[in-house]
Amino acid sequence: MASGADRTAGMGLVLFSLLLFSYYTVWVIVLPFVDADHVLHRYFLPREFSVILPGVAGVVLLLCIAAFTAVVLLKNHKPKKMD
Repeated sequence: MASGADRTAGMGLVLFSLLLFSYYTVWVIVLPFVDADHVLHRYFLPREFSVILPGVAGVVLLLCIAAFTAVVLLKNHKPKKMD
């Protein structure tokens, strides 16, 4: 069973993900249909970043996965016995 701290951390991650998804959805889907001089545009970065930021996040994620895999493979590497 999960402890109270685990549940709190899980709920925080879910809420953060929901907030991030909502922000990105409004930024990418809704904002192009809103007038350029509307006050809503002040709360969002320029549209170029809507492609750049997820791309950078994806590269960082792939690098972390590759680094983790390399560490696990190096730790489990057993040298061959020489007879």
